[in-house]
Amino acid sequence: MNIKPIYSICILALLALTSLPGHMNAQDTKQDKKAAKAAAIKSLVDSQTFVFAAQTALPMSGRTRQLTSDYDLRVTKSSVISYLPYFGRAYQAPLDPSKGGIQFTSKDFEYTATPGKKGGWTILVKPRDYRDVQQMTLSISDDGYGTLQVISTNRQPISFNGYIRAPSKGKKS
Repeated sequence: MNIKPIYSICILALLALTSLPGHMNAQDTKQDKKAAKAAAIKSLVDSQTFVFAAQTALPMSGRTRQLTSDYDLRVTKSSVISYLPYFGRAYQAPLDPSKGGIQFTSKDFEYTATPGKKGGWTILVKPRDYRDVQQMTLSISDDGYGTLQVISTNRQPISFNGYIRAPSKGKKS
């Protein structure tokens, strides 16, 4: 009786059995990381303290622009600070030419967070003390990516793609 084929089959079976739990653990770890990320994003939305970091600007007319500088929208319970660029058609020129983007600080605003039907959240911000911006709608996915649409009084709407993160400890929000 030749023992070599039986020995080979036993080794292959042993290898197959030991590799299965490792594969399951890697998949479980990936799902655990995704769940942890979703919980962290939910915590930021619930606490109403987060930063939307814009990466791409999508004007109504013109081309999509990749943003190379640090543009963001900072939201806290007491303020909304917008430092975003603007590309598109303005119906009225700003009084201060250095304020050409969507740059303002609002201390009086309406904030509404609504859970999405397929996960994520829709956040509506309406500044009451800054008249040029009527509303900002931020759609956030479970994994932290978001789209911000800004509707202005004197400009065409513009959208931004980016991600949500916690505020930096060093910067004041």
